[in-house]
Amino acid sequence: MVISWNPPGKNCGACGSQTCSDFLDRAGAGLVELELCPFYEKNNIINQDNLLSRNNVLSQSSTLSQDGILSRENLLSREKLAIQARNINYSGVDVVGKEYDFVLLPFPGEPSARKFIVPFRADLVEKWDIKKGDLVTGRPAGPGCPVYHALRVLSANPVTGVIECHTVGPMAARTEDVHDVQAYHVHAFEGIASTVRKPPVFGTRQYFLPGNCMIGLAHTALVNMSFQKPSGLHVRLEDIRIL
Repeated sequence: MVISWNPPGKNCGACGSQTCSDFLDRAGAGLVELELCPFYEKNNIINQDNLLSRNNVLSQSSTLSQDGILSRENLLSREKLAIQARNINYSGVDVVGKEYDFVLLPFPGEPSARKFIVPFRADLVEKWDIKKGDLVTGRPAGPGCPVYHALRVLSANPVTGVIECHTVGPMAARTEDVHDVQAYHVHAFEGIASTVRKPPVFGTRQYFLPGNCMIGLAHTALVNMSFQKPSGLHVRLEDIRIL
């Protein structure tokens, strides 16, 4: 199947896939409809104006199909190369020009950095018996993030209302029951810090970028723990804000 539409490469996850490349794979296999992408428009197809020029690494002759559009294979190849480049090289500047010191990455074998949240109504943790393995949804309205998140619970404290979790893709929320807390504070993050400008310094407030942040905005937090492990620099960041 030839895909005649080029996604924006935002990797926002709204379609239920982790990346635009994954979404194209699933669409090409007939598992999902292109309309699941919030950026999809039927008239937004690839045409002669956005094809690779002769000066690019790939020529038009090797990239175009008989219908005059990019083949699915070449489109996926270009998308994957772009994603790899973004994942390897961080500029140290977010989408609005704010500089950040480091990127927070997940621990080895984990899908995302560990996140500690407190619902605006902390009593819901006890009332709804939220526990390990459950799925929680809501918006991190406390720090001011506009993106609705799906979170897999690692642990939940019924006394404090603190939920330890991983951020996962929204597809899980479409296939199982969820606890929709609607809005929550982000109490802390834990993960591996990858230095871009300056390493984390205990007791200081610094700007950082959560790995795979959907909106690409620098966050600020107080570094409350920092020690070296075989997997890298393990940090705990608290009082998370987007300023």
